[in-house]
Amino acid sequence: MSASPVFDAIIHAPGRLQICALLSGIDDAEFAMIRDRIEVSDSVLSKHLKQLEEAGYVNLRKAASEGRQRTWISLTSAGRKAFASHVAELTRMAGIALA
Repeated sequence: MSASPVFDAIIHAPGRLQICALLSGIDDAEFAMIRDRIEVSDSVLSKHLKQLEEAGYVNLRKAASEGRQRTWISLTSAGRKAFASHVAELTRMAGIALA
């Protein structure tokens, strides 16, 4: 079953859209990998993640790795549903524009 098209202003910001797209195909990702892939600073990524976390779209998990504290990010089920709905709405809107 496909997601119902719903525009989501929280996800729509380019950085948050990229984060959700990256996380949609994997279980989780380390903070630095996301930062490097979307080419933003630590502080910009932190702000995006805070907004996504407050909306219930991502979980942040801290864990020690190689002697350092690392942050792992994953989409929640609500985040996956919201992202799929947002993509469905963008696709619907693009279909109207191209018609």
